[in-house]
Amino acid sequence: MISRNAMTQLVRFGIVGVASNGVLYLAYLLLTSAGLGAKTAMSLLYVVGVIQTFVFNKRWSFRHDGVHGPAFVRYCIVYVGGYLLNLLALFVLVDMHGYPHQVVQGILILTLAALMFVLQKYWVFAREKDVESSRNTVSLTE
Repeated sequence: MISRNAMTQLVRFGIVGVASNGVLYLAYLLLTSAGLGAKTAMSLLYVVGVIQTFVFNKRWSFRHDGVHGPAFVRYCIVYVGGYLLNLLALFVLVDMHGYPHQVVQGILILTLAALMFVLQKYWVFAREKDVESSRNTVSLTE
């Protein structure tokens, strides 16, 4: 069963994500219809999205009051991984298999959002002592 706190975080994360990705997807469609390549448009908008959603997710979705720097570094690591998955999927599904980039990118937004929520909840915006504790546990078991 999902806790009330986790459900609140999920709803807030969803609101931030839907608003941000809706605007960014429209910008993606505009840029690609103006002749910018799909991967270039996705790359530019990804950077904009990472910066803006960090602020909203840190302050509102997860109400993280920990140190700004370490959380931002973890956030960037998560989003670099998401970016690479997105780029790889566009290459394989659009370039190699010919699927329409509009549909592929729309599906990727939803898929990556689920992954991003889990990583943000349990790693990026986890309480600092929980992150440190998980590091100690990993090092003790290695």
